[in-house]
Parts: sequence; C-alpha cells; structure tokens
Amino acid sequence: MAVNQQAVKTVFPVEGMTCTACAQRVEKSLQAKEGVLAANVNFPSEKAYIEYNPMYVDEPRLVKVIEEAGYGVAKPQPERKAVFPVEGMNCAACAGNVEKALQRVHGVGEAAVNFASGKVNVTFDPAFASPETLAKAVEAVGYELILEDENQGAAADEETLDRDEARVERAYRKMVAALIPAAVIMVLMLVRHLVVDIPGYQLLVTVLAFPVIFLVGRDTHRSTWNAIRHGSANMDVLISLGSIPPFFMGILIFWFPGVSFVEMGATIMAFHLIGKYLETRAKGKASQAIKKLVQLGAKTATILDNGQEREVPLSQVDVGDVMVVRPGEKVPTDGRVVYGQSAVDESMATGESMPVNKGEGSEVIGATLNTEGLLHVEATRVGKDTFLSQVIRMVEEAQGSKVPIQEFADRVTGYFVPAVLATAAATVTLWILFPGFFVDVAAWGAQYLPWVTTEPSPLMLSFYAGLAVLVISCPCALGLATPTALMVGSGIGAERGILIRNGEAIQTLKDVRAVVFDKTGTLTKGEPQLTDVRNISSHDDEDILRFAASVEAGSEHPLGRSIVRGVSERGIEPDAVENFRSHTGRGVEGSVDGHTVVVGSRGLLQGLNMETAAVEDTMNQWERQGKTAILIAVDGAPAAVLAVADTIKEEAVQAIAELESMGMATAVITGDNQRTADAIAEQLGITRVLAEVLPDGKVDGIKQLQEEYGTVAMVGDGINDAPALKQANVGIAIGTGTDVAIEAADITVIRGDLGEVISAMKLSWGTFQKIRQNYFWAWFYNAIAIPLAALGLLHPMIGMAAMALSSLNVIYNSLRLRKYALAPKYRAAS
Repeated sequence: MAVNQQAVKTVFPVEGMTCTACAQRVEKSLQAKEGVLAANVNFPSEKAYIEYNPMYVDEPRLVKVIEEAGYGVAKPQPERKAVFPVEGMNCAACAGNVEKALQRVHGVGEAAVNFASGKVNVTFDPAFASPETLAKAVEAVGYELILEDENQGAAADEETLDRDEARVERAYRKMVAALIPAAVIMVLMLVRHLVVDIPGYQLLVTVLAFPVIFLVGRDTHRSTWNAIRHGSANMDVLISLGSIPPFFMGILIFWFPGVSFVEMGATIMAFHLIGKYLETRAKGKASQAIKKLVQLGAKTATILDNGQEREVPLSQVDVGDVMVVRPGEKVPTDGRVVYGQSAVDESMATGESMPVNKGEGSEVIGATLNTEGLLHVEATRVGKDTFLSQVIRMVEEAQGSKVPIQEFADRVTGYFVPAVLATAAATVTLWILFPGFFVDVAAWGAQYLPWVTTEPSPLMLSFYAGLAVLVISCPCALGLATPTALMVGSGIGAERGILIRNGEAIQTLKDVRAVVFDKTGTLTKGEPQLTDVRNISSHDDEDILRFAASVEAGSEHPLGRSIVRGVSERGIEPDAVENFRSHTGRGVEGSVDGHTVVVGSRGLLQGLNMETAAVEDTMNQWERQGKTAILIAVDGAPAAVLAVADTIKEEAVQAIAELESMGMATAVITGDNQRTADAIAEQLGITRVLAEVLPDGKVDGIKQLQEEYGTVAMVGDGINDAPALKQANVGIAIGTGTDVAIEAADITVIRGDLGEVISAMKLSWGTFQKIRQNYFWAWFYNAIAIPLAALGLLHPMIGMAAMALSSLNVIYNSLRLRKYALAPKYRAAS
C-alpha cells in the first residue's frame, strides 16, 4: 500500500517483550494488518513506531493486534490539557466528527469541541499522543487543528484573535459576492413575473447563478465532499443538495420544457452565506470576554539592563528581569515590587474598583494599571504561567467543556443530517405515492400562505417539498445551544473575577442544597490578632509571650503566625528553638532556653496528660465571645492561655442571610473547638457547625453533609482545603488576586468577597437557564419546521432564511445573559 498524505504516525509502549524475537513477532503482526504502512518495534525502548492509514485502521484496532500477538500496550495517563483552534468546521456535525477523530487517538482521555468558539479542549498523555499526532488525526477527517506555541501565553491568543477577525472578514466578502448576483436574479424574477417577459431570461439567471453556487460556494461543496469521503454528513451536505441539483435541473429547461429551479439554487446558497456571516459575527460577540482579556495585556516592557532602560517585546521578558512601570502604564507581567510605592488598579483581575496600594515586596498582576507612582517590578511569572494567561486558559476550558444536558443533543446531532436526508427522500416518495392528499393540504395552505402554490405538477411539488426539508433542517442551532451560553456566561464571570472551570458545575449548582464554608480566610479576614493573655505561672508575661512566639515561629498555621506577629508588636523578640515538633491541627512544641514549651489546643495538652482545669473558665468565656483560646504549657504544666480573634468579613452576615433566603442551608467547618465555632456561627446566622475538624478530616465532614443534604457546595481558599473542595459536588475557591489557587476548584472567585459567591451562583443558574431555553427553541424550531416543509407549506427560500434565523436566535438569546442581575440583593438595594 502506497504512503499517502493521510498517513498518521503513532507510538505504543509495548509490555511483555523479553527478547528481540518478541519484538519481531509484534512487528510482523502489525505489518500484516491492512492499513498499516510501516511498523518498527524497538526492543530496548519497548516501543512500537507505527505509520498507518486511518481510512483502513484505527488505533484501538492496532492495540488489539498487539494484544492478540500475546503482548500488552501500556495504559496512557491523560493528564495534559490543551486548547487548539480548529479550522474548517461549519456546523455541529463537523464538531462531532472532530471529537470522534481525536477520541480514537490512543492516549487521548477526553476531547470536547466548542463549535461556537471553533476550539477543542483535549486531555491527553504526551507519551502516547503528541500535538502533531492530534493534528494528523483531525486532518485525516478533513479539518485543520492549529498548533500554537503554548509558552507564548497571551501572545498566542492574539494570533487566535487575528484568525477570528480574518474569518469574519472572509465570511463578509463571500456574503457580498453571493448577495449581489442573487439580488439581481431576484429582481429579474420579479420583473419577469409581475411586469414584462425578459428575453434570454433563463440564460441570464443561469450565468448569474453559476458563480454564486460554484465559486463563492466552493468551500461549502469542498466541506460536503470531505464529509462524504470520510463517511459522514454535515450541514454543508444539505446545502449542496439544495443548490447544485436545482441548478442542473434548471439547465435542462434549455432542452426540455419545465420549471426553472436555478433561481432557487442561487438564493439558497446566498441565504446560507448570509446566515454564516451573521452567525460568525454573532459568535464573535459571544467570545468578546476572551478578546477583552487578551487585549488587556501589555505588548512591550521597559526593563533595566545594566542600569539602562530598554524597551523589549513582552515575549522577551524573562523571570528575574526588573521592569520599570511608570504612572498610567500597565504592569507587563506578574511580578514583585522591588522599588517604589503606588496604587494599582486591579479591577481587570478581581473586579474591585478601588486601586490597591503597593510597596516593596508586594505582588502585582500583569496587565493591571499603575495609577500613581514609579515602580520597579521583578518579573516572577511570564508567558503561559502568568495570572492573565491562566485566567484565559481557564475561560477557554470552561467554554470547551460539556454540560451533562448536552450529551443527548450531541448524540442526536450525529444522526441529524442522515435523518434529514432520509426524511427528504421519504417526503419526495410520499408525495409521488399520495399526490392527492398532499395537494389538498397545499391547497388549504394556499388560502393563508402566499408562497404556497398548487400550479406545478405533483412531481415538481414533491421536489419543492423535499428541497424545503433539506434546507430548513438545522443541526447548528442544537450545536450552538450550550457552547454560546457557556461562552457568554464564562466571559461575564471573567470580567467580574468569577472563573468557571467546567460546564458540569453550572448544571450541578442548580441542585445545591447546602453551602459549607471554611472559616479562616473565608468567613473571616484571615488576619487573626492576639487580643488577651492570662498568666497562671511563676514566669512573667514577657517570658510567656517569648516562649510562645519562639515555638510558633516554626509554624505555618495562621493562628501561630498571629501569635508571632502579636508578640513582635509588643516589642518582644523570639529566641532560638530546639527539638521543634508540629502536631498537625493541634499545636507545636519545642525547647526554649532549656524549657520544654507546648503551645496548642486543649486536646493537645490533655493528650500529653496535662490538667487544664485551672484555665477552663477563662477559655470558656473567651470562646463564647468567638475567640480562639490557645494554651501554653511550660515544663509539663499549663502556664498561660492566650486569646486570638479573627475579624468577620463585613459582608459575611448579609451574604449568609441571602443564601438562607435562597433556600440553601449554610454550614461552617473549622478546627476551632465547638464553643468558639458555635459563637461565630451565631454571629453569622449559620445553621450547621462542624467544629474541631482537623485538616485531613474536612473531606469526611463534606461527606457527612452530603449524606444529610444531598448536593453540597464548599467555599474555601483552595490552598489548605483543596481535597475538601474536590469532595464537594461543587468546589468554590475564594481569595484575593494571585493568592487564590485557580486550579483548586470548579469555580474560582478572585475577589475575596462572599457576595461574589452569590453572584457566581446566580451566574451559573442564569447560564444553565439560557442553555435550557436554547435547547427548547432549537428543538421547537425543527419539530415545527420540518413537518411543515414536508407538507409543502414552506417555500425552500423561506426555509433557508428560517434556518439561518434559528441559529442566530440561539446566539442572541445567549447574549441576553449580559442583562442578568448578578449582584446580591443586599448590595443592589444599598
């Protein structure tokens, strides 16, 4: 078999080979398989290098050949995620073809195409499937997967924007090129029918129709040929069948008397191209958020090079370079301030309108605006690692993800075009077999619909009806229903600092019955203060505080850091600590100046056989006030108790009250003791408390709430409670700017405001509502339009216009999501 341009190369790690004879056996088995162009098995590397023609064999069958030879193929671990633009897709059926082609590639875990954005999200194992392999698989089914340099970050997205703009421009030019001759044809047809006969009319309209159908419409026919060649059918097949046969039937009039269909073929193609232009432009509006994010980034940076300022393209900035950012300029990339003070407008990232003060040591986000002073910023992240690039990538992932409600529509779309072809054929057949019935229906319709006529012969009317069925059917509306809503919803969220990771979370959120909050840093500001000291030992207060700070200096716990900070503010410096030991979630211990010091919870001291009765009253009193009581033991005996309090966020009470009013139970999960947790819950109006939960016990806490309430959402910082966020049905990470762990949750709120959690829920509900509405209109349109067309009550030209409008209706319905009220009620009322 000769190698052709459809050849695909792949590599399989082969298991079970013990000698070169084994390698030869696998090699011969592969070479004997029809469709395999070349096979080479390397025994030392235990890999099979295969080149094959996907028209004859696919990778699952190649794996089976290796297994039948008595060996195995290592299972891929699809962990790498990538987003690729795809060229050549014209309808939802095309998107399905691309998905199937990628899913057949060994090493690909998931492939989800967003037809509206023209991109595919792929999860794959690079050891089995390289981006080039993916591109070959897509090319083999007639489309083009664009490979980009991921390290360029937002710069690569600029190229995508250029392609999108070029796509709109091409669609516009094709529309104009088709519209002018088609409009002339329509005018000539009206003049001929209503005013006066035109000599050479048939020749004139045939000459005008030819470029519309075959030159301007050549991409449509090329797509049709690709689809047929690869054993599938898409929307373009219907358009080709609706335009080419009428043209050639019209030519027959030069030799045989009959009805001209040339005008119809040209008009159908013109309407199709008008619809594609409007759809392409509308899809561009749906993806405006990505465009805005990409355009936010700076194009150049001024860096210090041996004390001299030098302007360079952003792509040439490396980690460690010091950038000069003057007032009114954008911060080129993520970094740390090493000189100067200023206020930086971070609204593009967090949605917070007030500028944030920055000084030496402060973290700054690329693309934010320096409003006041001169800053020198050391670059800490560049290219694809920047905060902006991560946000863009996350929005793209959300737009390419699947919503469970979409699965049925995807299955239907795959069979839609073949079903329409069968319906059109059945329509023509039934009209021929039962002309009386259908002509009677058409005669009744002609009383109310001016475009319905019974003048042509039943054979011509059957052709009219079959043609109408072909061109009025619209899988595109079904294919656009979810992607456009996701594009608009995720874009609106990104503008507000709300990042939606996947479509499944949008559907799941509508079923949430309980919202559980981590306490520290979520309900509170995460900045606990040392407020009280009670000393019951012979040591003076300064020694007690010094002991505590010395031991806690080795702790990463927020309460430990607050003790160190509070002691330092009192002018007391910690000493060196020896034999440091951390008791996770309970406290720390170590030796200071020859004394054994333990700092921690009541449970820790009791576990070390120390009696805490002497300070119980004080601890109870402070805990009822919502403070956290921390015990200090010196040389095996309780010596003092400290109180640490964290300030509750200003909006927390109102946010909790609104969630409760929305019909959701609220809960708090914390490592604090029961009394402190109850006091905080009472202040906030939270109904359910899970206290004294160690970090590794939060997952079990979420499971307990899921048993009680069903679907549960968890709100946390995404750093210390990532496993709990994963366990929840929907995980919501909340933080401030780059401090929030973007990868940790289904939904990320960049601004540390609990009101934005409500906005995130409203956005998810609104997006899902639009998805359901889109599906209703798409199904409703096809359910009404196809039977009417089959009965002869819809003219093919009207059907073509209605088909284009059905797709536009779905897109513009999604765009109406921008008018959805997302702000919490308490904020909207203030």
